[in-house]
Amino acid sequence: MEIKRIHPIKSFEKNNFVLPSSKSLTQRALLCASLAKGVSIIKNPLLSEDPLLLMEALKVTGVKFMQRDKSSIEIEGVAGKPELSKERVFLGNNGTGARFFLAYTSLGKGEWIELYGKPRLHERPMDALINSLRKLGAIIVYLEREHYFPLRVYESLLFSEKITLPGYISSQFISALLLIAPYLPQGLELAIEGEEFSKSYIEMTCEVMAKFGLKVEKDKRGYLVPSGEYKAISYEVPADASSASYFLAIPLVLGRGKIILENYDYQSKQADTIFLDFIQKMGASVKTLSPSGLEVSFEGRAKGGSFNLSDCPDLFPTMAILGAVAEGRTVLYGAPHLRYKETDRIKAMATELVKLGVSVEELPDGLVIYGKDSFQPARIETYDDHRIAMAFAILGLKAGPLDIENPRCVSKSFPNFWELFEKLYAENTSNRF
Repeated sequence: MEIKRIHPIKSFEKNNFVLPSSKSLTQRALLCASLAKGVSIIKNPLLSEDPLLLMEALKVTGVKFMQRDKSSIEIEGVAGKPELSKERVFLGNNGTGARFFLAYTSLGKGEWIELYGKPRLHERPMDALINSLRKLGAIIVYLEREHYFPLRVYESLLFSEKITLPGYISSQFISALLLIAPYLPQGLELAIEGEEFSKSYIEMTCEVMAKFGLKVEKDKRGYLVPSGEYKAISYEVPADASSASYFLAIPLVLGRGKIILENYDYQSKQADTIFLDFIQKMGASVKTLSPSGLEVSFEGRAKGGSFNLSDCPDLFPTMAILGAVAEGRTVLYGAPHLRYKETDRIKAMATELVKLGVSVEELPDGLVIYGKDSFQPARIETYDDHRIAMAFAILGLKAGPLDIENPRCVSKSFPNFWELFEKLYAENTSNRF
């Protein structure tokens, strides 16, 4: 097994970084462009593992991709009619892409298509989405276990029907239904019962749909999408707020220094921009730069606190390692769906923090973490989870040496993470301890 050793850094002053584009927005744009009639241009897409898996899947259904230049691709869509060509499509462990693609193929014409992935993807629940698609007329057959991948989707004639989902359900299910809704005969009325989790991710979906010409109406009951079709457009993907969190955490982990992100869009609707509020609550100074960019500086020791992650579950690993170095107690709550990500992230983060000597209490929807100032060396299991690998790499700058297993799993969302990470040692006055 490949191991990457992270050494603590002797001294740290500042670093400038340029972030990768948003994985979430890239995948949403790929779906809209693929359903559109005509040729769209996607500028600055994130071509990491998950979007590339989705692109390969879309190609199987007749979507045509062409590299336009180093920073953009052309996509010729299928005008709302994906081809079902009796092929098996591999989606890895791309939960977002798998759910989006499942909904997309329910619009398909032809015979059938099979969807499968890595073993972990076959453990991630799909029943709420599949049941909703079946209510709309989709013909979906489980190939092994009920409610899970792998499965087969047959050609069907979809119709419009009011769909009701609980608010605590994965936002990916809601987004998947919204993305295909314009191609239903009378659109879609999607009612949400109870408190809605991860609202910001759904807002991102609606924002991208609007860019492609379809406006989603939102009221207290849920969402209303008119029938129509996406327009072929030119769309530029902004920088990824989730990826930003790892580098923005560095001054708080080390207790000193400054990070400048040159392409951070602080007005973005991405859920994880709330990380700026979180780190300010912990004591960081945040300064916006013109026309875009961000500067975060810090001196001292981060303050523990209580943080609701219901709308930003992807920040959980980063907030957990900040809780590990913070003064006092840090409570992370509001995200029970973290147990169904690439791994059970709540249990995984608790297990790995304990290896470093950190005291934690596991909650159904998060963790209680008791921060400390010194740590014991450890070997970190990443569970093939990119966010766990990146979070512990940042913690290793203070708590190392840490051995990170399977470091290449970061390619799922941040292919050049380790390249940027090495800049920390190269561009400061001293290197590793």
